[in-house]
Amino acid sequence: MTGTIRLTVSQAVVRFLAVQWSERDGRRQKLFAGCFGIFGHGNVAGLGQALLQDELADDPTSRLADDDPDRLAGDHPDRLPYVLARNEQAMVHTAVAYARQKDRLQTWVCTASVGPGSTNMLTGAALATINRLPVLLLPSGTFATRVAGPVLQELEAPYAADVTVNDAFRPLSRFFDRVNRPEQLPSALLGAMRVLTDPVETGAVTIVLPQDVQAEAFDWPVELFAPRVWRVGRPLPEAADIAEAAALISAARRPFVVAGGGVHYSGAEEALRAFCEATGIPVGESQAGKGALPHGHPQAMGAVGSTGTTAANALAGEADLVIGIGTRYSDFTTASRTAFQDPGVRFVNLNVARFDAGKLAGLSVVADAREALTALTRALAGHQVDPAYRERQARLWREWDAKVEAAYNPPPEVTGALADGVLTQGTVLGRVNELSDPADVVVCAAGSMPGDLHKLWRVRDRKAYHVEYGYSCMGYEIPGGLGVRLADPGRDVFVMVGDGSYLMMPTELVTAVQERIKIIVVLVQNHGFHSIGSLSEELGSQRFGTSYRFRDAVTGRLAGDRLPVDLAASARSFGATVIEVRDRQELEQAIKDAKAAPADGGPVVIHVETDPMVHAPDSASWWDVPVSQVSELGTTRRAYERYTTHKAAQRPFMGPHVAPTPRDPEGPGR
Repeated sequence: MTGTIRLTVSQAVVRFLAVQWSERDGRRQKLFAGCFGIFGHGNVAGLGQALLQDELADDPTSRLADDDPDRLAGDHPDRLPYVLARNEQAMVHTAVAYARQKDRLQTWVCTASVGPGSTNMLTGAALATINRLPVLLLPSGTFATRVAGPVLQELEAPYAADVTVNDAFRPLSRFFDRVNRPEQLPSALLGAMRVLTDPVETGAVTIVLPQDVQAEAFDWPVELFAPRVWRVGRPLPEAADIAEAAALISAARRPFVVAGGGVHYSGAEEALRAFCEATGIPVGESQAGKGALPHGHPQAMGAVGSTGTTAANALAGEADLVIGIGTRYSDFTTASRTAFQDPGVRFVNLNVARFDAGKLAGLSVVADAREALTALTRALAGHQVDPAYRERQARLWREWDAKVEAAYNPPPEVTGALADGVLTQGTVLGRVNELSDPADVVVCAAGSMPGDLHKLWRVRDRKAYHVEYGYSCMGYEIPGGLGVRLADPGRDVFVMVGDGSYLMMPTELVTAVQERIKIIVVLVQNHGFHSIGSLSEELGSQRFGTSYRFRDAVTGRLAGDRLPVDLAASARSFGATVIEVRDRQELEQAIKDAKAAPADGGPVVIHVETDPMVHAPDSASWWDVPVSQVSELGTTRRAYERYTTHKAAQRPFMGPHVAPTPRDPEGPGR
């Protein structure tokens, strides 16, 4: 294939992206499912024109050129479908959620206009990079030629003429480039694809396209538009690392696994199950790793850390060896480094990223999670934990599971104290969990519900739990649910969102209506910030600024009556089907009706009011949020005393892993 083809930069971008593929284990898929975009000056005549031309190419009734009536569509069967979003940040969230549901093998492109349209994507970029999820951002830029400057929405920096608002993407992106000349485009695109398909380096990828360059024509080599396959490999572990890890595990009396998101992205769930069943080692799960083992598995101890179960946290506290699999050991997972309290605790870290594998001074096994687990299970053939340790796991889990039942079905002394028409959040989560199908997906991101879901939700399918807790971004929920449903249209998606997060970003309900995409939004109204209200009280700040109330005419404080905000009416105004419930029976019927709604009927919103003063079972754990060291408030002083007590349990984990002599691979390993 030789020769050139004359296209604008934007047309070349669209044509190139449409023929990129990813492949893992011999299975190929389009790397980009489509392009989300909101147009303004900067991209409407560039990428907007290119996407229009691409869309018409798929319409056999369309003529591509008014001055060429014989040129029919269909010349280019590979397309990049376009979807109109309502908020630039939200469309990045949708793309990220899609990528997570697809195990990082597929994603979307996002384009926005010059200035605020593009910088609205910054929060989405941060979320993608923190969560190690691929998304391609194409922010528009001001003129590369500067002939008309300063243009509308251009930042003028007196100290550097080449600085634009899009430079804010640099620290948030895993790859950044600005195409000031058409000749620069091929290297920018190829560099972007390399990072998007690298499980270690992936995250937000940003290519800035100045508005004049977008519309500039160039003679491109046709080879640029040949289909390309980007293979996502499975790095194998070093034999010496596996032998050393096996020796550490064999010598441990109370080993404990922390399963992170890498288990899911690697598709290592079955390998983890085989490892745990062979050895009897219990598993605690991070937010991203939840569902690594299904609910009911004997070694599944549920969530670990600040929002963990008492079963997982008790075993973590006693563990003399922690095996981290695909986890980045966030502060919630380690309970701000107070979760692991054995004086001699050591760490073995299986991770595709050397950066994460080296954390907590652990033994680094740098490899794909599935391959590393398979090799480790083989190296530990015959080794099992003591039967008494298995019995302790079972006993701790039974005790925790009884607490979950009590949260799902509160006793009369709790329900009898509730106001008329108000439920507990535990009841809402329990009804959704038990009435949804095992393959249905729950989506959440911020507020009190992520912690409650982490502790209480019973996961029955590897892809059924989707809580964004790397950035815990308010407003992620509805666009995230949209992305999950686009990625997996055969599953119902339950978006759990509180009133605080809903008010941040409800607008993608309109996109769901537009595309006739069914998501079931459980909108929980508790008149403020439930999670931060509780945290504020714990830290001695008396829930200040966490309730939605009028300003009191006498005191001048935001402590008057509740605001008369009608969130059900808000959702209805966007075109969603809304069901308002006031008791448990109505909630159950609403869930059944929502599931029975047609798949192409658009979003269904279930509005329910809960009491924020009824909490989920305590995790017997901690999260480090500093408290004022001096204060006139007694509540703050008492909170600081509690804080110093917890700080005393914090550990640096800097000791060496100290491997014993490698065991005989033919021996029993007891």
